[in-house]
Amino acid sequence: MTVLAIDAGTTGVTALIVSDDGRIDSRGYQEFAQYFPELGWVEHNPEDIWQATLTACALALRTASAPPSCVGITNQRETAVLWDRRTLAAPRNAIVWQDRRTAAICARLREDGHEPRVSELTGLRLDPYFTATKLTWLAGRDPGTWAGVASGDVAVGTVDSYLVARLTGGARHVTDPSNASRTLLYGLASGTWEPELCELFGVPLSALPEIVPNYGEIGRTDPDAFLGLDLPISGMAGDQQAALFGQTCFAAGDVKCTYGTGSFILTNTGSEIVRSEAGLLTTVAWQRPSGELTYALEGSVFVTGAAVQWLRDGLGIIDGAPESEELARTVPDSGGVVFVPALTGLGAPHWDPEARGLITGLTRGTTRAHLVRATLEAIAFEVRDVVEAAPPASVLKADGGASANDLLMQLQADQLGTAVERPMVQETTALGAAFLAGLGAGVWASTEELTKTWRLDRRFEPGARDDAAYARWQAAVALARTHA
Repeated sequence: MTVLAIDAGTTGVTALIVSDDGRIDSRGYQEFAQYFPELGWVEHNPEDIWQATLTACALALRTASAPPSCVGITNQRETAVLWDRRTLAAPRNAIVWQDRRTAAICARLREDGHEPRVSELTGLRLDPYFTATKLTWLAGRDPGTWAGVASGDVAVGTVDSYLVARLTGGARHVTDPSNASRTLLYGLASGTWEPELCELFGVPLSALPEIVPNYGEIGRTDPDAFLGLDLPISGMAGDQQAALFGQTCFAAGDVKCTYGTGSFILTNTGSEIVRSEAGLLTTVAWQRPSGELTYALEGSVFVTGAAVQWLRDGLGIIDGAPESEELARTVPDSGGVVFVPALTGLGAPHWDPEARGLITGLTRGTTRAHLVRATLEAIAFEVRDVVEAAPPASVLKADGGASANDLLMQLQADQLGTAVERPMVQETTALGAAFLAGLGAGVWASTEELTKTWRLDRRFEPGARDDAAYARWQAAVALARTHA
């Protein structure tokens, strides 16, 4: 049996056909447009996401060795999507997780003393990153659309909810706890929407989707809407929680890092809601059909792989990401150069949106190789900052595009003093969606079966740790945070 996994990311949709031994049978991919109507604003046209989903799935199905038995979904989190319940058309663009337009709303709520209570209920902080203040902004700035929300004609959700609505021809309006817990409207302890938070942010409870477990009976695709397919939708999770599941991090203490545009480090904390005093977020990892919740601590680093892209596109000193490893290996170290890639502020554990990028330690002998090596070191340092704020782990499971860089993975192991394991299948976000769906539809009977499908590509054992370089990093971060 095979599973169709839909990974609706921030810049495109990936579709994978996954076999019951955990291998990738076929794949499809389709990009969609990004819109930047004002400085700091980021939007998507929901119809573009849906059309990219259809195209990517059609491409994957075309070369699949067998038809899928079920569908799993994973998605960019926190993005606010609205759509007409009857026609499924979106009355306006979605506001993307990267969007910063609600900074003033967050500041006002913080000044009014709401953040401690919000954090207590949600495990999050007041930041434009999350969904609720985007909806507050819409209520105030787009009253015509919001009137549809108030009347019940327009549904509110995140990308997972929107895709399920489209896949089912409008029959289902649902989300899962991993996505719900990123909205600032979900209570970690209650496991449901909090009326207190809905009132604070001005969001009608009736507009929000039903919260269902991460696997089991979620919905069924409408053949007229979805490529003629009549399949159960049996698994769903936000992208980082899906990657945790795809890495088979099922035990409390298991930790993974996804190295993408940014890096996201999640630690499974089991059934315990663990609060962080060091800048990490508490979130739901997944919920079983029995109702049992698994929680996680998350550290979100905003710029890691994007720093390498900046070397290519902004400075023009490399032609592509693969060259970064080759060039960095030509020097034994960074020559004292430190790069703090706070190109969009700093995320966890600092949460400083005013921090600015910084390069220090330049000399007449500095070459582009030193700067490239400093960039790879910066990624390892940023992840170390988060991991040291989390419960200790015996191994870090790595995935995402930048995990293919062997030098980076070795630097990471050295800095953590912990082994780093890279799996054969590095598309673990989509793989996690497939695993959840397969569990929900009976392709796999247990997480123990899934663990057996995980295959190691390479294990990086820690070597000597350059603590002097890390001290220079910490000093440079402090300097970056003083820049107005």
